Amino acid sequence: MRTADSAHSSSTSTEKYVLWGLLAILALLVAATVILASVPPVDRDALTHHLFVPKLWLQHGGIYEIPEIPFSYYPMNLDLLYTIPLYFGNDIIPKYIHYLFALLTAWLIHRYLNKRLGNVFGLLGAIFFLSIPIIVKLSITVYVDLGLVFFTTASLLLLLQWAEKDFQLRYLLLAGLCCGLAAGTKYNGLISIFALTIFVPIIYQRSAGKDQQSNGKALLYGMIFTVATFVAFSPWLIRNYVWTGNPIYPLHNSLFQKIQQPTVAASQSTTDEAPSALQQITSNGSGAFASRKILYHETWWQALLLPVRFFIEGQDDNPQFFDGKLTPFLLVLSIMAFLLKPSSSQESREKKILLSFALLYFFLTFFQQVLRIRYIVPIVPPLVILSMYGLRGLNDTLIRRTGGNNVKTTTTAMIVTGISCLMVGYNTQYIVNQFSTVAPLPYVRGKISRDQYITAYRPEYAAIQYTNSVLPSDAKVLCIFLGNRGYYMDFQPVFEQPFGPSGLFSEFFKNEHQDILEYIREKGISHVLMRDDLTAQWFKQLRNNDKLLIAPFFQNSSNPLFQKNGHTFFQLSLKN
Repeated sequence: MRTADSAHSSSTSTEKYVLWGLLAILALLVAATVILASVPPVDRDALTHHLFVPKLWLQHGGIYEIPEIPFSYYPMNLDLLYTIPLYFGNDIIPKYIHYLFALLTAWLIHRYLNKRLGNVFGLLGAIFFLSIPIIVKLSITVYVDLGLVFFTTASLLLLLQWAEKDFQLRYLLLAGLCCGLAAGTKYNGLISIFALTIFVPIIYQRSAGKDQQSNGKALLYGMIFTVATFVAFSPWLIRNYVWTGNPIYPLHNSLFQKIQQPTVAASQSTTDEAPSALQQITSNGSGAFASRKILYHETWWQALLLPVRFFIEGQDDNPQFFDGKLTPFLLVLSIMAFLLKPSSSQESREKKILLSFALLYFFLTFFQQVLRIRYIVPIVPPLVILSMYGLRGLNDTLIRRTGGNNVKTTTTAMIVTGISCLMVGYNTQYIVNQFSTVAPLPYVRGKISRDQYITAYRPEYAAIQYTNSVLPSDAKVLCIFLGNRGYYMDFQPVFEQPFGPSGLFSEFFKNEHQDILEYIREKGISHVLMRDDLTAQWFKQLRNNDKLLIAPFFQNSSNPLFQKNGHTFFQLSLKN
């Protein structure tokens, strides 16, 4: 008896030390992420809309329609939160707000795993999630994807709790509201609505007893979930319908135009709709594979292995390798969860639901023109949970095979600990590299200024600062090849991408008899800010006649008001 008590006491003491160790790792992970996030925003999407649009709202005194920025029609639950720190002049706190949703998702994962697998696996799951490269990358940027991840995960886990709690209506309603908030955060949440709405009747039929099973009830619960979802999503739907007649503008805008104006010719439908996940999902999925074959010369077997390559080959800022990074452990351990015997029928059922959601969401997002890991990030929490099931299953299987042998039990503990260390260590390497990529320490320590930091990552910033200092806020500036990054601009930018099929220059070339300077002045534009290399490339490929037509436009670029870091700012000539 004393031996058994001693063994139990030793096991409890060991678990206590493990928990303290995991808490220390979690604290270090959170601290490192906060430091990485403590620099001024320089990421593209932050500067084009996640901060730019809220800034314009504040300047205007409220939400208003901004037709020149298609992203302003997107749902913006998190962007509304960002207006609060922006109002007080702080644009770093929005990063912390975004990271908060990662922490909340980690809490959901811990809460679920703690109840089913214990505190150790709960904490390990939270650490694993927060350290996955794509989660770290999103945690230090002003995006909205982590809000989508949190609300989608909350909805999915609430549906599991709904089944566990004998189908109490409050859990179903909360799940629906969370799903609606996911769609109200980003249009990719429409995929969550589609997937989870399908899952509601399936979960009911699979979880209910034989005396409770009813097709009518299953469909009714699905309808209740859908209504709750659209109640939470409705403010953005109503706004867009009032502004454009299309509740999900700019998605499927040509379809809504045909419904409202059936006599409009097909050729008059819009062709410049902003790219989006839903449009691409519903289009021909083969386009993604065809474009990759042309751009990257991928073979048929590389295309076939794309779902696996997502977990192995990811690289940040490289569209060939999915513009983000996951971890192979997420794939391997999730598979392991189904190779080992579950401890109960409930565990088996919930694992199948988690896997089914991950697969459905993945493949609905996968068949699109651009394959990006960021678009599938809502599948990460379910896969993290499955990974912990796989790790725990491996541990239990090895322990059963030891037959109580202390040496073999110790070996098992070392194997599971080793896998856990490799799993977290793989992610830690990425975090360490981010300290070189993001370089937060010189700024955090005060060795470089805010302007110096931004200029190092955004070469156009110096020219923007000069333009801000010499022009009034109502001045219109033609910004050529500036990538729509308007957050740091205090003037009124008119963005131009000349290589595209639409824009000022494209419209001008359709009417060759018009004077270029007169044409530009009619738009109220007095100055030009351009990126030199891309502008030169564009001008070089023009036809000779087109070059002659727009030559007067560039006559003052040789005498700029400001020129630095490959960007030029000049005033348009007043003479024709």
